[in-house]
Amino acid sequence: MNRQKHIKIIVFSAIIAAAYAALTYLSAFFGLAYGSVQFRVSEVLTVLPCFTPYAIPGLTIGCILGNIASFNPIDMIIGTSATLIASIITYLCRKIKLFGIPFLSLLAPVICNAVIVGYEISFIFENTPSAFFINALWVGLGEIVICLGLGIPFYILLNKQSSIFDPLK
Repeated sequence: MNRQKHIKIIVFSAIIAAAYAALTYLSAFFGLAYGSVQFRVSEVLTVLPCFTPYAIPGLTIGCILGNIASFNPIDMIIGTSATLIASIITYLCRKIKLFGIPFLSLLAPVICNAVIVGYEISFIFENTPSAFFINALWVGLGEIVICLGLGIPFYILLNKQSSIFDPLK
């Protein structure tokens, strides 16, 4: 890989990381970024691995930065792990489409966050295993609203402008 391409990839990932963190902080300002009920606008960016694997490090670093405001190192590790896993699955499933939309890719963050963050909230913070399904449901609901409700139009918009990812190829 030539030096110029390597720099473009780093800058691209850094922009995604900054955007994810900023949108998470914006969601936090409205009380929607942490806890079992989350509507992180930043999660709309999880559609980016459908277009390029170079979005994965940016989303992961952005999630770490966004989770700093939770003031919980466990959340920084576990929540970020959910984003990393979801980003990888999103990338791997990007070619499986229904009506031209990679629904499986868009559902990866919903499922990963519902299960992993639902587990984190129930077992680590609340220490109530019986609350897992409720927490997973709430986290998943917020993810569905953002990842599908905003993610589908965002995917369609980016898909029409997919040439913006060409310099990275």
